[in-house]
Amino acid sequence: MVKEDYSGGGLPDLLGISVADTGENWIELALDIRHDHFRPGVAGLHAGTVVSLADTACGFGCRNALPETATGFITLELKSNLIGTATTGQLVCRATAIHLGRTTQVWSAFVRHQETNRSVATFSCTQLVLY
Repeated sequence: MVKEDYSGGGLPDLLGISVADTGENWIELALDIRHDHFRPGVAGLHAGTVVSLADTACGFGCRNALPETATGFITLELKSNLIGTATTGQLVCRATAIHLGRTTQVWSAFVRHQETNRSVATFSCTQLVLY
């Protein structure tokens, strides 16, 4: 079901985000944790790293689910709850479509630590579909 070539630079490539799996109305991304994903001076993930992973998953999912006549989308709203952290290993984020309307899409994402299966964050966003 992949419609999009996910390579091409930008923040996802800078952070090392990769597509792990995709299906109808869902996508899963992975990120190998590196020291440059940490908060300055602290051995713990920067919130921006986790939010960027979840936002990227929802954005890639939205692109896959856009109506044929749409030209793109923009984020209207996003919310994240950070509930854990990690210092090594891999993060996995699964984004799932909650609502796929003609003018808006709503996506929910869950970030977990691959090795321990511990929760790291929940995330939701609303996308405005552009024509």
